[in-house]
Parts: sequence; C-alpha cells; structure tokens
Amino acid sequence: MNGKIIVLIGFLINVCLGAVYSFSIFRKPLEDLWGISATQSGLPFMVFLMSFSLFMALSGGLIKKWGPRRTSLLGSIMVGAGWIGASFSPNIEVMTILYGVIGGAGVGVAYGCPIAVSAAWFPCRSGLAIGLTVMGFGLSGLIVAPVLTSLVEALGPLQTFLYTGLAFLIVLTVLSLTLSLPSGSGKAVGAAGGADLETQGFNRIQMVKTSSFYALWSAYMLGCLAGLMAIGISSPFGREVARIDEYTANLMVSVFSVFNGLGRPLFGWLTDRLNPRRGAILSFVLILASSAILYLFGEGNPFAYIVSFSILWLNLGGWLAMAPAMTKTLFGTKHYSENYGVVFTAYGVGAILGTFSSGLLRDVTGTYVSVFPIVMLLATMGILIVSLGLKPVKQQASTN
Repeated sequence: MNGKIIVLIGFLINVCLGAVYSFSIFRKPLEDLWGISATQSGLPFMVFLMSFSLFMALSGGLIKKWGPRRTSLLGSIMVGAGWIGASFSPNIEVMTILYGVIGGAGVGVAYGCPIAVSAAWFPCRSGLAIGLTVMGFGLSGLIVAPVLTSLVEALGPLQTFLYTGLAFLIVLTVLSLTLSLPSGSGKAVGAAGGADLETQGFNRIQMVKTSSFYALWSAYMLGCLAGLMAIGISSPFGREVARIDEYTANLMVSVFSVFNGLGRPLFGWLTDRLNPRRGAILSFVLILASSAILYLFGEGNPFAYIVSFSILWLNLGGWLAMAPAMTKTLFGTKHYSENYGVVFTAYGVGAILGTFSSGLLRDVTGTYVSVFPIVMLLATMGILIVSLGLKPVKQQASTN
C-alpha cells in the first residue's frame, strides 16, 4: 500500500477519535434532559480524557505485541461500544462510565496505531507524517461538530450517541483493517510512533529522577488544563456569556477546531525555531492574554469570544506537538515511546482538573467568566516553571 494513503487513513481515523472535542454540544441538552448541573454535565468529557491518557500510556506494549492493525481493531470496537452504550444511559453517572471510561479507553488504545504506522512508512520525514496524521484529531470538530449539532436538534442527545457510535464502529473497523507496516519494519514501533533508533537516552526510571521531567510534566499539564477548560465550555460560554445564539455557538466549535489542528504543526515549527523553552513561554503568554481578554471584555462580546477561544484551542493543539518534541529533545529517542507515555499522563490530569473546575466555578459563581482569573494564574505559574525548570539534561547511556 502507498505510504501517502496510509497517512490519509490515519488522518481519517483521528477525525473519528477526536469527536470527543465536540462534547460541549451535548452538555446543555443533557442538562435540560436530566436536570443536572454544569459540573455534572462535564463528567463524561472529563473521565473520557482521563481514560484516554491512561490507556494511551499503556498501549505501547500492546502495539508491539499485537501490531497496529489488531490493536486498532480493539480500540475501534471499544470506541463504538462507548458511544452506543451512552445512548442507553438513564443518567449522567451511567453515561460517564459507558462513554467516559469505555469510549475513552478505546481512543487511548487506538490513538497510537496510525501514528506508529505513518512513522514507519516515512522514517526520514516522520515528524511531518505524524503531524498530518494527528491533525485529524484536532480538526475533528470542524467535520463532526456540524453533524452532531444537526442530529441533536433532530433526534435529541441520546439518539445522536447511538447513530454516531454505529457510524464510528463501522468506519473505524474498516479503516483499521487497512493499517499495514512497510515490509521489513516488523512490529518494532512504539505507541508514540518512533522506532528505537538511538543507543543514548534516558529510560523511565532515569527520566523521573530529573528536575526537567517534573518541569515538563507540570508545564504540559497546565497547558492542557487551560486548553481543555476552553474546549469543554466553548459552546455554553458563547451562549451564556458572549450572548450568541445556540446554532452559532455550536458552529464556532467547528471553527475553533481548525485552530486546534493548526496549532500542532505551528507550534512544532516554532519549537524547532525558538527552542522548546521559548516555544512553551510563548504559549503561556498567549493563554494569559486570551484569558485576560475574556475576563475583562468577554461579557456580551462575540468578537472577544471568537478571538480568545481560537487562541486557547490553538495552544492546546500546540502542547500536543510541543510535549512529544520536548520529550525527545530532553531524554532522547531510545525509550521515547515509554517516556512519552509517562509524560502524557499530564494530559489526563489537566482534563480532570480543567473540566471539573470550570463546571464547579460556573455552578458556584453563576458565570463561566470566573474560570479565567484561575487560568491567568495558571499561565503565570507555567511561565515561571518553564523559565526556571525546563533545562537541558545531559544525555547518558541508559541501562536496561
């Protein structure tokens, strides 16, 4: 099979997997359906991302043992089961288990498979191949959100979960069957898409003994926290604070998804040009500025809403490109797959804290505006952590 087709298949798989970023479309309908709070309506999204990050960290060994095709098939079945199961939920707690735990685990299992295959087909241009593959995850909302919006309006949220899950089960299964490694590559690829090509580098145990690991992990968590808070409240913030109509608020989720997708190659390029520390500081400065705009001028201001949320979505995509690049730069490539699995747990923690805190602040204060002073504080902390703690680590031979 042609390597370019493999990258396209990986892109399409990621479009399906990234549909979770459109979950804010479901929140208000679920609140109305079950009479639940904003905190409760965010639980499935929060648990989904937590489960995603956990199983992403565990899937590297599964890909090496089973190969990407069989692993992707398992993840596809779990994704479909999670969405379909959510349609039968009698309450938000059951939906959190079915959609959040099962669906999120499925995405975690499947996520690394097309990345690994794309990297194997383009070993000399793996960065570009991986970037194009995962861009589908970031751009998913652009494609999926309008469909979900129309289905929710026509069928209601639960039936939308059912039909979407059936579609994902079929599409992901078919696409997974086409995943194949180039001849001679075997299964020597990791969950993060890299073969162990170097003899120098840190293993997990050595990595977690360095201060740079904790600086990277903390910065990644803070960057994801800010971005995921924005993604989780994008649609309700537009309706309640910026005071735009429901259709437009849901449509903006698609627009924001473009920025999420573009943030990955953009910040990857900036990290190469500016070095990792400067790229991370730039990201936190943009998060700080956009949060200040929303806090000071967001009320009844669609323009401030669109600009600031675009920047926040852009930065979340950026961190999903910067963090793996920083992991390679700081700790080498020999154990990159395993090391990035550990670093990626920061994404899950950011998901839990971001989703829970944004909903809680809305319930306590009565407005989503109260979220952004906290984000401003966290961005300031991020700048300090990166400036003081993200230092080059002297490379050494790792011990097995």
